[in-house]
Amino acid sequence: MITMRMRVEELALAAEVSVDTIRYYQKQRLLPPPGRDGRLAFYDDEHLGRLARIKELQRRGFTLAVIRRFLAGELDPADEPLAAAVAGAEDAGDSGEELFGIDELARRLGVPQAVLDSLLREGLLIPRVVAGKPCFTPADVAMLTGGMRLLEAGLPLPELVTLARHHHAMTREVAAEAVELFDTWVRKPLRASNLPEDEKAERLVEAFRTLLPAVAGLVAHHFQRILLQVAQEHLESVGDTSELAAASADEAWSA
Repeated sequence: MITMRMRVEELALAAEVSVDTIRYYQKQRLLPPPGRDGRLAFYDDEHLGRLARIKELQRRGFTLAVIRRFLAGELDPADEPLAAAVAGAEDAGDSGEELFGIDELARRLGVPQAVLDSLLREGLLIPRVVAGKPCFTPADVAMLTGGMRLLEAGLPLPELVTLARHHHAMTREVAAEAVELFDTWVRKPLRASNLPEDEKAERLVEAFRTLLPAVAGLVAHHFQRILLQVAQEHLESVGDTSELAAASADEAWSA
């Protein structure tokens, strides 16, 4: 069997990517280095196949870090559907959910995009990644609109950002514990089982899609109850009779 030998420009043309992309993938350890014939560097069918695989995984919404683990054999075939479910890539196009870029998000909110870019850099605005691109949904518009109402109510922006950073850090800590529990008690036992690979994958995805809304609902419900409880305790120490009556009525309605 004759192995094709290509220069980097020929590989880029065959794979429909840029030369810079190939260089970047090499730096990220996604693509093996070229072969050498003296001073001449050459690429072959293995490089072309690897680039096709990377593009396929990117289309499914995987990050480069996850793709690297797949290519290195650190994640097995049963993990691929699970990773796709986590990325939200499998049903992004079929769910009918509207997706748009950060420029459209800024337009709908009526704020400069630079403000949203800043929140994105801080990790306080988390996009959905679809086909390797950050996307937003109407739910993000509703969430940020709620934040703007807090500003309109008189809460200062620096203090709100500080609170958001603290909440982000604490939430990530809880999420990391939840993911570790899933990995220890669901994913690893299934991977170690004697079930066929396709059944392992199906059960992993089913477990993830069942547990994700359950955990999210528990966290949201608990936070709302704690927030109301703390507000009530605060008013009991500083509020007057009318404020306490209003808070009690609101708590009863929220329950």
